[in-house]
Amino acid sequence: MSEISISRRRLFAIGAGAAAIAVLPGVSSALSPIPVRIVTGGKGGVFYPYGEGLARVLSAHGGNLKATAEATGGSVDNARLVHAGKADVGFATFDSVFDAVHGAGAYAKDGKLELRVLAVLYDSYLHVVARKDAGISSIADLKGKRVSVGSPGSSAETIAGRVLEAAGIDPAHGVERSNLGAAESAEALKAGRIDAFFWAGGVPTAAVQELAAAGKPEIVFLSTAAEQAAIDKKYPGLYRPLTLPKSAYAGMAADVSGLGVANVLIVSVKAKDALVTELLEGIFDNLDAIHKLHPEAAKLSLASAAAATAVPFHPAAEAFYKAKGT
Repeated sequence: MSEISISRRRLFAIGAGAAAIAVLPGVSSALSPIPVRIVTGGKGGVFYPYGEGLARVLSAHGGNLKATAEATGGSVDNARLVHAGKADVGFATFDSVFDAVHGAGAYAKDGKLELRVLAVLYDSYLHVVARKDAGISSIADLKGKRVSVGSPGSSAETIAGRVLEAAGIDPAHGVERSNLGAAESAEALKAGRIDAFFWAGGVPTAAVQELAAAGKPEIVFLSTAAEQAAIDKKYPGLYRPLTLPKSAYAGMAADVSGLGVANVLIVSVKAKDALVTELLEGIFDNLDAIHKLHPEAAKLSLASAAAATAVPFHPAAEAFYKAKGT
């Protein structure tokens, strides 16, 4: 028998064996890339660069995961997309997720959404930024002013409404309302089209950082400490006091006290255990790379990710953290 015949027979055997392996249950998925769609937020905030970087890390080092990040309106959009199966992972503020699973607030018409927590990430600070020349020194001063309350479908819009209400201002009619994301709000303030804007995001938020550094117009950050008690009474456990340090942005003369809210990664209740586990392994096996994505990403740890919340973790996530001793 010739060497050519033997080689051909071996190749045929190898090919047949590979084909047999490919049809075994669970093996084909291990050989093929698993697409993961991550929904984030506006490009001027923190969700987008964090999510885009997360997608890169997972695609490069997350086993068979092939992740992509998509800019969205923010938390509300993301919760709906993940619930509907149109996204696999979403960034969201915790208050928005809490409302989503209870069919409350922005989700009153949606009904209860089937979501679970994958990881707790970092806290967002509620930025309330105003032109210094607009004569605004408190939330109450926003009455009748031109104010962006955040992009439609963002948690900023939800929190802004609650803060305005706590200050005795009708969120719908008490201000000249517009709905802009972080980058669009900063540009509109700079151009003189609005007097102030709300933005819930990590520190620093790129759009706010650039606006403050430019110094034209001069800006001030408004405290929401006076509204804290009323908000806590109506929405217990969703927000906590946070301080914006004067080192956060150029031109700040003093620390500013305000509201904070946790940010989380969410998945569907129906997400497969294997996918959830692979996502978490991809994140925590490459934590050094994650920490380099953004100053807020540098805060992530196993312990912080597993912090208890009023919305349950996905069972596979709970098992993952338990196995890691957290």
